[in-house]
Amino acid sequence: MSVKNILLLCICVFLSASCKQNAEKTNQTEDIVAFASFGKSFSKDDALEPMDAIMQYEIMSVGDTIDSKITAKVSSVCQAKGCWMTLDLENGKEIMVKFKDYGFFVPKDIVGKEVVINGLAFIDEMPVDEQQHYAEDAGKTTAEIASIVQPKRTLSFEADGVLIAQ
Repeated sequence: MSVKNILLLCICVFLSASCKQNAEKTNQTEDIVAFASFGKSFSKDDALEPMDAIMQYEIMSVGDTIDSKITAKVSSVCQAKGCWMTLDLENGKEIMVKFKDYGFFVPKDIVGKEVVINGLAFIDEMPVDEQQHYAEDAGKTTAEIASIVQPKRTLSFEADGVLIAQ
């Protein structure tokens, strides 16, 4: 084998390895989802999936709070200014999310998007007038608002930060 052939072989091996590394990097970046951040910055690592969040809420009583991070899809948003949202936990249960000290709001067009919320999970007993206010913000009809006549136990969350999948 001549030096020229050895050199050509080395170049081929180098190029082959280089292409393989680029292909692996491309596959890794396809799995990365970009998130827009609102409020306090935080990492989405270790966020609870919806079923785990339900289990967390099941062990809680009214007045309990737990530092938490939850991933779920948005089911509704305040259409007045984005000052609250509800998250779907996939089994008919929802989390009512408000933002700490009204320090930030979220876009009004994020229904169906995946979000990660960070803050305090708690159980709340929501009075009738507050439920009616939120129903009005959500654009419910007068009849739907009038049908709210009982206090409601809610899975609640005070978020100090929100990440929204883009």
